[in-house]
Amino acid sequence: MTAQTTRLTVAQALVRFLAAQYTERDGLRQRLIGATWGIFGHGNVAGIGQALLEHSARMPYHQGRNEQAMVHAAVGYARQSNRLSTHAVTTSIGPGATNLVTGAALATVNHLPVLLLPGDIFAGRPADPVLQQLEVPYAGDVSVNDCLRPVSRYFDRITRPEALIPSALNAMRVLTDPVETGAVTLALPQDVQAEAYDWPEEFFAERVWTVRRPGADPTEVAAAVRAIRAAKRPLVVAGGGVHHSRAERALAEFAETTGIPVASTQAGKGSLCHDHPQDVGGIGHTGTATADELARTADLVIGVGTRYTDFTTASGTLFSNPGVRFLNLNIAPFDGHKLAGQPLIADARSGLEELTERLEMHSHRVTPSYVTEYTEDKERWEQRVDACYEVDEPDIRPTQPQILGALDEIVDASDILINAAGSLPGDLHKLWRTRSRDQYHLEYGYSCMGYEIPAAIGVKLAAPDRPVWALVGDGTYLMMPTEIVTAVQEGVAIKVLIIQNHGYASIGGLSESVGGERFGTAYRYPSEDGSYTGPPLPVDLAANAASLGMRVLRAKSVRDLREALAEARAADTPTCVYVETRTADTVSGAPPAQAWWDVPVAETATRPSAVKARELYERHVSTRRRHL
Repeated sequence: MTAQTTRLTVAQALVRFLAAQYTERDGLRQRLIGATWGIFGHGNVAGIGQALLEHSARMPYHQGRNEQAMVHAAVGYARQSNRLSTHAVTTSIGPGATNLVTGAALATVNHLPVLLLPGDIFAGRPADPVLQQLEVPYAGDVSVNDCLRPVSRYFDRITRPEALIPSALNAMRVLTDPVETGAVTLALPQDVQAEAYDWPEEFFAERVWTVRRPGADPTEVAAAVRAIRAAKRPLVVAGGGVHHSRAERALAEFAETTGIPVASTQAGKGSLCHDHPQDVGGIGHTGTATADELARTADLVIGVGTRYTDFTTASGTLFSNPGVRFLNLNIAPFDGHKLAGQPLIADARSGLEELTERLEMHSHRVTPSYVTEYTEDKERWEQRVDACYEVDEPDIRPTQPQILGALDEIVDASDILINAAGSLPGDLHKLWRTRSRDQYHLEYGYSCMGYEIPAAIGVKLAAPDRPVWALVGDGTYLMMPTEIVTAVQEGVAIKVLIIQNHGYASIGGLSESVGGERFGTAYRYPSEDGSYTGPPLPVDLAANAASLGMRVLRAKSVRDLREALAEARAADTPTCVYVETRTADTVSGAPPAQAWWDVPVAETATRPSAVKARELYERHVSTRRRHL
C-alpha cells in the first residue's frame, strides 16, 4: 500500500509541521511553537514568507524590526511559558542571519528554547557568489550561518527537501529536552525553501513531546540525606532551574520542613517570595548581606538548579568555611558535578520532593539558634531596604533605589519586571521584594543590553492579562528601542520605565573600582583632555520613544514618578515613564556590593588609581579557593 503524500514546498512543509508540535508536562498540553517572528529579505521572502502567508490560519506571525530583538521576544515568551512553548524566528541571509547570533547565545546560555530559521545561500549554486554571500576560499559549504554553530544546541543546514524530516524531528527533540534546550538553528538555503517535494502525511501528524521529570537515583538520594542531616549550617542556593521545573512549592515545603534558609541567584530570585520566613534574598556579588554572611559560614551548600556563575560564588571567594561541601540537585549532570559537589541528578521538583519526604521521616530540622540568627539578620537587611526606598523630599529627582521604591508601592503579585543589564540588576537583586514566582525576570546569564523591551513583548504575549514592565537605563535603551514600534503596531500594552543617568552607570562604577577612572563610560561631551567629562548630551529619550508611537509620561520628581507609574500601570496601550536620576547618597543609595567580583586590574600602571586598585585586587585574589 502506497503511503499518502502531499506536495508542498520545503518552507510550507516546515510551517505545517511546526504547527502540529505540542509539549506535555504534568498533564498540561500546549503548542510548542506558538508563533513565528520574521523580517523578510531575498533569502526568505519567497520561501518561509510565502509559507507563512499560505498557512496563516495555522501559524501566527509577528513582524519584527531587528533580528536580535525578535530572538529576545521569543526567549521572553519561552521563559514566561516555563520553557514548554516558544516562538520561531525567520530571517534573510547575510546580516539578517548574523544578527541572530547574540540572541542565540543568550538563549543557549540561559537554557531557553528558541527556533531560528535563517535563510542561506543557494544549495544548487546557480550563481556564485550571490548577494550577501561570504566567500570562503578553502570551503564551498560555509556561509555566515556557520557563526550560529557554537551558540546553538542543535544546528543543521537543509540542502535537500527530504533532509528536513529527520532534522525537524531532532530540532523538536532538543527544544523540549530540559537538559539540552537552547537555541536550535535550521539554516534554509533559499532555493531549497521554494523547492517542492511529496511529503508523507505522517510528517504532519500531531506530535506530543513529553518534557521529562526524572527522579533521582536512590543511592544519590540516600547520600544527599546523610549530607543534610550531618550539616550544622546548611544553605540552599536556588537557581533558575527551580522556576523552569515549577518547583517553587516543593522548595517552600523543603525549607519549611527543615528550616534551611534559601538564598537565590538572579535567575532563581522569586523561588520563595520575599516574605517567606526562609527566604534570605539574593546571593553573591549582588546579593544581600544576610545571604552572603550565611554563605561564608555554611558547611553545606545545597545548589538547586544553579550553574554557580562567578557572580554567585563571588569569583570563588564566597564559600569560605574550611569544611564547606556542596550538594548539587540539578537535571544536568554537567552542573551537578560543579565545585566537586555531591551530585543529585534529577528534576528540581522531583528531587526536592524526595528529599523532603526522607528528611521528614527523620524529623530533621536545623537548630532553633540558626533560625533565630538568619531571621534577625533578614530583619536588619529589610530595614536597609526601607532606608533606600525612603523619600524625605518628594519634589526632587529620585535616586535609582527610590525609583524602585516608588514602583514597589504600586505593584502586586500580578506584575512582571524585566531587566538584563547595567546597574539595575545589582539594585534589584539586593532590594526588590518579589511577590510571585515569576515577577522577577532578570536575564543575567548573558546580561544582554537591549533585551528588556523585546522580551517584555514576548512576556506580554505569554501573559496578556498581567502588567509587564521593561526597566531600562539610557545605555540599554539606546541599544535597542526598535521594538517599541512592534508593541505599538500590535497593541501589546507593555510598560517601559526609562531611567536616565547619562551613561553606563554600572560600568562607570566598575571602571572607578579597577583604576579606570570612569573613562569612556559617561554620555557627555568630550573635554580637552579627551575624557568625556563635559556637559550631558542633549539627547531626549522620552521624545524618541514618543516618536516611535509610544505614549510617554515624564516625571521630574518622586511625586511625579508615583503618579506616572500608577497611570502607566492602569494603561491599556504601550506606555513609557521617563525619569532622570540624581546622584545617590549614603542614605538613599543602594548598599555596596556584599561580596567580591573578579575583574583583573592592570598589573603595571603609572596612574595612582590603578596602582591602588591593583593592591586591593591582589588582597581579594589571595582569598580565592578551589573547592576540591
